[in-house]
Amino acid sequence: MLTAIIDYESGNLHSAEKAFQKMALETGAGEVRVTDDPDMVARADRIVLPGDGAFPACASALRNSGCFEAMIEAVETRGRPFLGICVGMQLMARVGHEYAKTPGLGWIDGEVEVIAPTDKALKVPHMGWNDLVIDNPHPVLDGIATGEHAYFVHSYQMRLNDPAQRVAHVDYGGDVTAIVARDTMIGLQFHPEKSAGAGLRMIANFLTWQP
Repeated sequence: MLTAIIDYESGNLHSAEKAFQKMALETGAGEVRVTDDPDMVARADRIVLPGDGAFPACASALRNSGCFEAMIEAVETRGRPFLGICVGMQLMARVGHEYAKTPGLGWIDGEVEVIAPTDKALKVPHMGWNDLVIDNPHPVLDGIATGEHAYFVHSYQMRLNDPAQRVAHVDYGGDVTAIVARDTMIGLQFHPEKSAGAGLRMIANFLTWQP
């Protein structure tokens, strides 16, 4: 079993790599590799797409990466389990509105817009710990309950047209989507590798998920 964390030069992947390797060892889920090798992505059993920075820059870097076509083939055609993290989750949407209207992957029926809290005392970016509210059950949330903490750093949020695709949200002057899912795909707006025990549990669940 191989889990490929795609490196398309969108952030430091060291902490994510270590967290996934730790949980792969504990669950017997095989090898975890950070890679920009399309052949490795193509043969991977699971694919993780992280991302830090602005939606347009990440979308451009991903589409220009040598791994893009291999990822599309693995996820869309072969149904490999996929996990998007932070901007990697946002890229799953149909379109992003950060700086310029930018197409996403179109895997989730939603759009990425700036966070606009109703409480003007709340600052953007939404940064730090927040409590998850579970909207729909999902195998990757096995053992995770409403009230578990996750660590966020983002200024934009995904607004969904299909509520069935929202697995969890947080309250930040209004609902902010935290987890989305469809078929073999799931996305986390927060950083599971920085979210202590709950984040590690979700990583372990993803590594053993059999959709």
